[in-house]
Amino acid sequence: MNQDQVKAKLLDIQDAPLEFSVIFSGKQSRKVNGLYKPETREIILHNKNFNDDNQLLYTAIHEYAHHLHACRRGGSLSSRAHSCEFWAIFHGLLETAEQKKIYRDVFRDSAELSELTELIKKKYLLENGSLVKELGMQLLRAHELCTAAGARFEDYVDRILRIPRIAADMAIKMHQYDLDPQVGADNMRFLAGIRNDDQRLAAEQALIKGKSPDTVRSGIRGEEEDPQLRLAKEKQRLERTIASLTRRLEEVNRELEQGS
Repeated sequence: MNQDQVKAKLLDIQDAPLEFSVIFSGKQSRKVNGLYKPETREIILHNKNFNDDNQLLYTAIHEYAHHLHACRRGGSLSSRAHSCEFWAIFHGLLETAEQKKIYRDVFRDSAELSELTELIKKKYLLENGSLVKELGMQLLRAHELCTAAGARFEDYVDRILRIPRIAADMAIKMHQYDLDPQVGADNMRFLAGIRNDDQRLAAEQALIKGKSPDTVRSGIRGEEEDPQLRLAKEKQRLERTIASLTRRLEEVNRELEQGS
């Protein structure tokens, strides 16, 4: 597979609003398999690193996700390139590539790995999620008993159970929201933090259907907002931080002057 063929496959997965190029370095690298240069919009692939075209395409899709991420941000990238939004883009590209038979799902190639995956999902993720959800039910019962005894439930959680209050609160919400334990305890905690019922249900269904947590989080957070609006919000946050630090610096200087 040559550079033009790789680019054609990337465009077949998803079109790009800004032009880009794919370049084979003709080298082997021990550090990275590829990289993306937002200034020149170049996807560099160290093609000597790969044993087959499927491995090459995986890296190409990864770097292409950086390009599409940059396109959303007006052609530039922040210092934190591997953000939740990036992983959502990348996972979406992989999903489309697999559906179009452009990229092969390597996790299904191994029968042994597929069997282990089912074991992990059913025995550990499901059972762990079910246990935490059941814990939430028992904590609610403990809350009722504490109230009847004239005791503070928070004190019971702190000193008797010795678990963080936020963990107890999340477990209770998992039970109250009747979350599906098949998504696993960690995803249930994320879902329990979504206040809007419709958004929480939509996020839960997306996870059950196989969407990655980053894809779901990106959708919930609305990270696809206008880049200019995002920059304006960041500017406001920075200005508030600078003002706060400036006030604190003045206070410290005054204290130093009074001490001398």
